[in-house]
Amino acid sequence: MAGSGGLGGGAGDGQSAGTGQGAALRAPRAQLLLVALVLGAYCLCALPGRCPPAARFPAPAPAPTEPPRAARLPGAPGLPVASGPGRRRFPQALIVGVKKGGTRALLEFLRLHPDVRALGSEPHFFDRCYERGLAWYRLMPRSLDGQITMEKTPSYFVTREAPRRIHGMSPDTKLIVVVRNPVTRAISDYAQTLSKTPGLPSFRALAFRRGLGPVDTAWSAVRIGLYAQHLDNWLRYFPLSHFLFVSGERLVSDPAGEVGRVQDFLGLKRVVTDKHFYFNATKGFPCLKKAQGSGRPRCLGKSKGRPHPRVPRAVVRHLQDFYRPFNRKFYQMTGQDFGWD
Repeated sequence: MAGSGGLGGGAGDGQSAGTGQGAALRAPRAQLLLVALVLGAYCLCALPGRCPPAARFPAPAPAPTEPPRAARLPGAPGLPVASGPGRRRFPQALIVGVKKGGTRALLEFLRLHPDVRALGSEPHFFDRCYERGLAWYRLMPRSLDGQITMEKTPSYFVTREAPRRIHGMSPDTKLIVVVRNPVTRAISDYAQTLSKTPGLPSFRALAFRRGLGPVDTAWSAVRIGLYAQHLDNWLRYFPLSHFLFVSGERLVSDPAGEVGRVQDFLGLKRVVTDKHFYFNATKGFPCLKKAQGSGRPRCLGKSKGRPHPRVPRAVVRHLQDFYRPFNRKFYQMTGQDFGWD
């Protein structure tokens, strides 16, 4: 908006000075510049994986009378806009991390609860899209009074600006962090990248400098596992009481127990229990049992439970030694021993 105002002011100055030819030249240039800016913004929004278009939001609308229907936000083909009964609200709870820790599984388990309304896609509002405006609000699912609105974007936990931005939105937000042994998390992260980039160097080559020399913390797969450092940044804005730390390992071995803790944290009745889960030995993690009236059980997609590449034992031991002091500090900060050492 500031750009268009500045262009308009320039054209007006030229007319008042009486330089007719200069004004005539400046006006088309201003119009062309404005068109170029609009087209550039449109192209960015239309690319897959980009942020939703910036837009200021109106006051929450009352529950509509029309039946629920599917809709999509213009310019963001991969992110559905919820419509139907209720109204859109800012999330009262966020799953903020961590990547390859089990955030997708937790979200799908929680979506079984009738009082949880969660966005299925990752909006990346507080890391990639914050400066673009408030279209993020329009992506939230509609909820009724008494329901909790949630979203999950695992990269928030390692984004330095995210805690300040979330606190600015709502200092009462409840924050859920799913953590996992940082060594196995890093290997899982590498496996995911390798599936998309087959020519990737070996895990050892990326994790260390000069053979088994210093650990390369510049590599994101390693850096994400420095949980104590990331949490220290969050505690500058939120008290520890606003956090729940979920064990990615226990989410596999005891999904009902971990989801029960999350329901308690959110102030929800324990509706999702052990009767909803069964262990899929092929995938190596729990799946959801067939619901009444459903055709088959529900498991996460093919990208979940993929086999890990073989990493030499010496590499694993070296990484374990590296992470040990960070893990112990994290245990002290959270008051939980996750048993990774």
